Parts: sequence; structure tokens; C-alpha cells
Amino acid sequence: MKLYIASDIHGSAYYCRKMLDTYEKEQAERILLLGDILYHGPRNDLPKEYAPKEVIAMLNARKEEIYAVRGNCEAEVDQMVLQFPVLADYCLLPLGHKMIYATHGHVYNAEHLPPMKEGDILLHGHTHVLKAEKREGFILLNPGSVSIPKEGNVPSYAVLEHGKFEIKDFDGNVIKSMVIG
Repeated sequence: MKLYIASDIHGSAYYCRKMLDTYEKEQAERILLLGDILYHGPRNDLPKEYAPKEVIAMLNARKEEIYAVRGNCEAEVDQMVLQFPVLADYCLLPLGHKMIYATHGHVYNAEHLPPMKEGDILLHGHTHVLKAEKREGFILLNPGSVSIPKEGNVPSYAVLEHGKFEIKDFDGNVIKSMVIG
């Protein structure tokens, strides 16, 4: 299965459209959203075309294809308008003999690891900084931010297929790639 992974849309209709366009081009079977879907948060400027109601409509149209975890900007009111679950703190995805622990990153991250076995994978957003690196005892992955990238990064997403994790810009260029399984 080809999985499309994105984080930190923050209510940007512009970047949500770009995300869904690249999802189509990638021909992935599912989207995994790593939180901060609708609200921009008090620490961020408004993203381009901030229009949460438009984002709601676009994502609800794909509700059967979306898995999501709760970001620090998600609240119960978001679940009232989104037609797919968004309040889970994490999800576990098996990858061969490894486990991917997917979460937003505001609770569990490289400095505060969840329970994982040696060689498992921590996948999170939150920092708006893309990563694909082997750490001592685990692999750290972050697709970056769809709408508000930081530290000189561009808006990005990732795909996971056949044990290969690729972070791409919205033109489809591979920014970073790592075999993880």
C-alpha cells in the first residue's frame, strides 16, 4: 500500500488543494494526517488562504481515505465538523518487523520517546521541519509542514511505499529519502 503522509495544514485551503492534487498524482491509497488540520494556532501567522471551512469540505469529501492523529491545535469542536476521527493521540502502523508510531509530536518526539522497540520508527509533524534520519535505537521521520514550513524548508509531504520514505515538495521533487523497512 502506498501511504501519503502530511502534517500541519493549519486551515490553509490553498495548501490543502495542493496536498490533495499531489495525493492524486501519487496514486496513494490512503492519507495519514499528523495533526493541526484546521486551526493556525496562536504562534503561527495565518497561512495562505486561511479558510478552515473550505478545508473541512475538501477533507470530508475524502473521509474514507483519511487516517488522522490529534495535533496540539485540534479540539472537540474540530471533530464535530470533520467526518473522520481526528482525536486519537497516535496510531501504530506495522512495517515488517518494525512498528511505526505515528503521532503529532507535541507530546511524543525525539526528546520524549513513546514506548518503542529498538529499530522502530517515530513519525511525527508539529515542528514544521522535515526529517528522515537514523537515531540511536530508532528512526525519526517528519514530513515537514504542508502550509507553514520552518527553518528554510519548503511546503512538503511524504510518501511511504515498499519500505521507502520520501519527502517531496509540491512539484514532486524528492527532498529527502530513506529506506526504513
